[in-house]
Amino acid sequence: MNEQRKHPRTALVLEVKISHPAMASVVLLTRDISESGVFVVTDGAALPPIGSVVEGQVQGEMEDPPRVQMEVVRVEPDGVGLRFLTDD
Repeated sequence: MNEQRKHPRTALVLEVKISHPAMASVVLLTRDISESGVFVVTDGAALPPIGSVVEGQVQGEMEDPPRVQMEVVRVEPDGVGLRFLTDD
């Protein structure tokens, strides 16, 4: 497979709450993260399709962690790739 990533990935396991209006919020684990996105292990949880925008919030690391908008860009059997959306 041709590697097209712009940023290196770092293995990192964190709990992340994923929210979307079409589904109940779920708390899942990350597998890795980069400057531009994160891979979340779904463990059978259904997330919206590619192109959908979800909200993510790290759990347990701070009192009121920021909420981050992310786009579903890749779906694999064990999880989904999410791209961080920025205002710039």
